[in-house]
Amino acid sequence: MFDKLVQVEERYNEVNELVCKSEVVADMEQYTKLMRELKQLTPVVEKFREYKKAKETFEESKEMLNDSSLDSDFTAMVKEEFEQSKEDMERISEELKILLLPRDPNDDRNVIIEIRGGAGGEESALFAGVLYRMYNMYAEAKGFKCELLSASETGLGGFKEVSFSVDGDGAYSRFKFESGVHRVQRVPETESQGRIHTSTTTVAVLPEADEVDFELNEKDLEIDTFRSSGAGGQHINKTSSAIRITHIPTGTVVECQDERSQHKNKEKAMKVLRARLYDAEKAKHDAEIAGERKAQVGTGDRSERIRTYNYPQGRVSDHRINLTLYKLEQILNGDLDELIDALITADTAEKLKASEN
Repeated sequence: MFDKLVQVEERYNEVNELVCKSEVVADMEQYTKLMRELKQLTPVVEKFREYKKAKETFEESKEMLNDSSLDSDFTAMVKEEFEQSKEDMERISEELKILLLPRDPNDDRNVIIEIRGGAGGEESALFAGVLYRMYNMYAEAKGFKCELLSASETGLGGFKEVSFSVDGDGAYSRFKFESGVHRVQRVPETESQGRIHTSTTTVAVLPEADEVDFELNEKDLEIDTFRSSGAGGQHINKTSSAIRITHIPTGTVVECQDERSQHKNKEKAMKVLRARLYDAEKAKHDAEIAGERKAQVGTGDRSERIRTYNYPQGRVSDHRINLTLYKLEQILNGDLDELIDALITADTAEKLKASEN
């Protein structure tokens, strides 16, 4: 581990020098890439330097304890320093193990979240609206910025489908465990006999792809314009501002009709298309290294039932880590940190276990 840390520190020093060179600063793509790498290396190097400082104190106090000429008071003080530095080294060593775990390269990215109603008809669509509100409130609390990309609303205020982007440093790292099937158990407003209904909603969390990551060839795209439909006011059917983009090689279709401007709708649709295609490539790559998936919380499959929201009992249960919290109202109002932190901790523990085998 320490040989690896020496290499990391050397690379950190090298990148630090590179980002100061005028020719690198002038090349925006290279500069951005290096700054991203520097950001990832910094916490590891800072922790390693903290370890080296503790080790230095440990060695010095150990040497002093071998000096028989020291008086008892000073010896007691040195012994305390020796024990403390020993403890610090052990603690920092464990922290370094975690920092050296293979990092998800997408963690710092923005995300696109797609929520779709599943089994349960209108009740499922209404819960899609509840989840959309929950994620928006959580994103706002974290200082992230949300933007609606497309929505297919139902008459009662739910969504057959809604997609939106969340922009902010580390957005993917906070939302990535939300992919999967969310199950809701509650009494619908339309239920006269008070029976509890179960319905499901599917969430997909896609890391947003840069143009550099995933270049789209215009020849592979079929772009159609059409008139927007649904809620939106008088203007909605006057112009063909809605956009449908079909990626011919994969058959992936994206529609966007949220904006009045055709140009803005095309921009949003391209963002979603690029994210979906990037995610498909990522899934293919993950399947190729299936062994690594054992070291992750859940399968990451969108058909996996990940969580149940039970209204009568006021509870939320995450099935991947067997965690149940009796704070349904707070969670639906965007208080997701306890859930997400527990998922990240469990994922880190799984990866640590896998790295030790």
